[in-house]
Amino acid sequence: MTSVLVSGASIAGPTVAYWLRRYGFDVTIVEKADALRGGGYPIDIRGTALGVVDRMGLLPGLRDAHVDTRRISFLNPDGSLLTSLNPVTLTKSENADLEIRRGDLTTMLYDTIRDDVEILFTDSIAAIDDREVRFESGARRTFDLVIGADGLHSRTRGLILGPEEQYHRYIGYSFAGFGMPNRLGLSHEGVMWNVPGRAAALFAVGDTPASVHAFLNFSLPEPPLDAHRDPAAQRRLIESVFTDQEWEIPAMLDAMRASDDLFFDVVSQIHLPRWSQGRVALVGDAAYAPSFLTGQGSSLALVGAYVLAGELAAHTDHTAAFTAYEKSMRDFVEVNQAQVTAGEATMFPSTAATLERRNTMLRQLSEIPADANPAHSAMTLPDYS
Repeated sequence: MTSVLVSGASIAGPTVAYWLRRYGFDVTIVEKADALRGGGYPIDIRGTALGVVDRMGLLPGLRDAHVDTRRISFLNPDGSLLTSLNPVTLTKSENADLEIRRGDLTTMLYDTIRDDVEILFTDSIAAIDDREVRFESGARRTFDLVIGADGLHSRTRGLILGPEEQYHRYIGYSFAGFGMPNRLGLSHEGVMWNVPGRAAALFAVGDTPASVHAFLNFSLPEPPLDAHRDPAAQRRLIESVFTDQEWEIPAMLDAMRASDDLFFDVVSQIHLPRWSQGRVALVGDAAYAPSFLTGQGSSLALVGAYVLAGELAAHTDHTAAFTAYEKSMRDFVEVNQAQVTAGEATMFPSTAATLERRNTMLRQLSEIPADANPAHSAMTLPDYS
């Protein structure tokens, strides 16, 4: 039986593990966190990715977990209402699309494999030498294949392809996410505030929850590398950008200062010349992060994991399988990564002129026809049965 080590237990990792185990592989997952991350902000599953979760038997449960966002309101700089839209109008997508908490998806994925896959929490890969893997804990084990599903800042990718800087494409924005009290009494909705180069958003999951997901986003010509791993520097940077702004910004800054769940990163993509090296392959954000501006990160992870596992099952040689996986997925990935421009224009206008164009577009959005061939459905899911 072929043994496979999967690094990462978020979305791509458990999905590829599920399918590999179903095809008869011996699978182990290693995850640096000490447990699954529950809760979290809403993510989308749409288009081709819906076929993956349907074939895993997860669709009914995911529909039950659908957060049912009913309204997105866009505000002027002073906090007055610009317009409110139904999310379906905004995304031009079908009602079949799913929006769920990230933690709900990871929990459901975990439940499909927990009895069949060995999972090593609180550890990670330190080195790979052909079939031998050395873990940060000091343990050494042998695996036939390794799959890196360990996210945007993938350690596995660095081990096989070198430093992230070679493949990291900065989009020009940084963002912070954290929880805060639901001061506005929001219910099943999101609120977006913009001034040129800065944006703030509040998202309420469910019926008037006690807390909401808060986001502060801002443009910078260069990524703030000095703040990347320093929470104090992150807070200072955010305060300097949003000082003296209107609407709920002062309360959001207060919540950010007191937050114990602050998440800070840059808005970026990963572009690789290849997605594998030797016995190691990459999947999801580790291979082709599209950025959250596309709304397709989770969907690409699901589809990529399904295809990678399917190609490994269909080929006796892992090199041929990795090649087929990339050939099958590359066009789909590229068309979805290209959606970042539309997301940037809608969410984070960087100048007064682009903000005004965005606002005009929002007012006319109901009159704009949907794309007949949306990026999220640009691939037909292969059948490996």
